Amino acid sequence: MSKAKPFIKWVGGKSQLIEQLDANLPVDFDNWQNVTYIEPFVGGGAMLFYMLQRYPNIKKAIINDVNKDLTTCYLTVRDAPEELILALHDIEKYYLALKTEEERKLFFIKARSQYNKKGLGPIENTTLFFFLNRTCFNGLYRVNKSGAFNVPFGRYSNPTICDPLTIRKDSEILQRVEILTGDFEQTFDFANGKTLFYFDPPYRPLSTTSSFNDYAKEEFNDESQIRLKEYCDKIHHAGFMFMLSNSDSKGKDEKDKFFDTLYKSYHIERVLASRFVNSNPNKRGKLTEILVYNYPKTKLNS
Repeated sequence: MSKAKPFIKWVGGKSQLIEQLDANLPVDFDNWQNVTYIEPFVGGGAMLFYMLQRYPNIKKAIINDVNKDLTTCYLTVRDAPEELILALHDIEKYYLALKTEEERKLFFIKARSQYNKKGLGPIENTTLFFFLNRTCFNGLYRVNKSGAFNVPFGRYSNPTICDPLTIRKDSEILQRVEILTGDFEQTFDFANGKTLFYFDPPYRPLSTTSSFNDYAKEEFNDESQIRLKEYCDKIHHAGFMFMLSNSDSKGKDEKDKFFDTLYKSYHIERVLASRFVNSNPNKRGKLTEILVYNYPKTKLNS
């Protein structure tokens, strides 16, 4: 039986870390009743789709992202899956019929230009988002300071642009989800009763050249990381639970204790993760990431 899964490729997606994330959930999470699950930085949604299928006690889920094009994708998949499938089928058929790489590249550039003009309807905007995501270099999503998508053409011979099975399954799951667009702090108003927040913010760069958090034109710098920590304090004092992922700056440089100092009043675990986004293949591989949480016991250390 097919499962709901991310409908787009997303840098920093959590598919490969799911088991480690699950192991670090609160020890009694299975026994929580009427759970509210909140993701203030939803990204590709790997954790969201996993949690909603694994834990039937989640009765309400709220996702948010500052990237309006991304949240429009979620809304379109949830509310108009069949229209989206038809549109994606049409663009896939047209694109795959183009015989030369040059023809495909010209079509890609034209589509990217159209997408960047904005002001498109939800179906057209989401169709172009999917198309660019599947045909651009490495499936990256990156924008410049003006908010324009600027990833170059990717040389894929037979990309899957339309995946009806995944879209329909995801649409079914997303019926239980409220979708917000904006700053992460607005999600606090939706916490109620047994609530778990999972934060997967733009990661703090491990070096000046490794920075990849250009998901939106607004920069997520150290000041933003500190504001996020203060938001975690607010959640903690209100009696709600949270888990947060980020890069491990100390793993790169023993002297860089930014997160260890920032989250010293909470539990910090280090997990191994693979990194595939690097122009130099020799620099791709295993790195540690941090997990921060505010509850006493996890499933792993119970």
